[in-house]
Amino acid sequence: MTIDFIFDGPDDAKQTILLAHGAGAAMDSPFMNEMAAGLAACGYRVARFEFPYMAKRRVDGRERGPDRAPVLIETYQQVVAQLGTPEKLVIGGKSMGRRIASMVADDLGVRGVVCLGYPFHPPGKPENLRTAHLQKMKTPTLICHGTRDPFGSPDEVAGYGLSDAVSLHWVPDGDHDFDARKKSGHTQAANIAAAASAMDDFVKGTG
Repeated sequence: MTIDFIFDGPDDAKQTILLAHGAGAAMDSPFMNEMAAGLAACGYRVARFEFPYMAKRRVDGRERGPDRAPVLIETYQQVVAQLGTPEKLVIGGKSMGRRIASMVADDLGVRGVVCLGYPFHPPGKPENLRTAHLQKMKTPTLICHGTRDPFGSPDEVAGYGLSDAVSLHWVPDGDHDFDARKKSGHTQAANIAAAASAMDDFVKGTG
């Protein structure tokens, strides 16, 4: 499988952060572009890639749903293998991409995992939890999650019994894309910048 990457940040950076996209937006969506730029400004080499269904969409423009979980998992494993030295790699992504990263992290032996909005459950279906593996995580993990994200509220997440390896950065008034209401006094740009700073502190702490 040929993987096409977008790289940001210095080529000689000591640390690479690998980010996968969410279910509905490509690796170069405005959100992913801003987040990659923020991490690159912190001195990281940021690598982005697309799962097969999204790569096909880029070629022919046809809307497709995400690949099945085994394909997503195998793709993420191949991407990590292509980048090499997983013990020096921090992996993660946006929503679905981050979920797949967290599912393969322990087996791959990566340095850490970063999440940009985790889909703890489908919106409006809090009973359909996707947290079982997060309760067993051994790899240091940071979840950056909006306080208004419909995929899991602060009160809900507090009761999930997540592993001690998992820490949280709450994005103030943020939705699933970290956007905030004007009346809150927060902005999406500031929230993305704060999340990048939290990720920077997290990665430094895993060294």
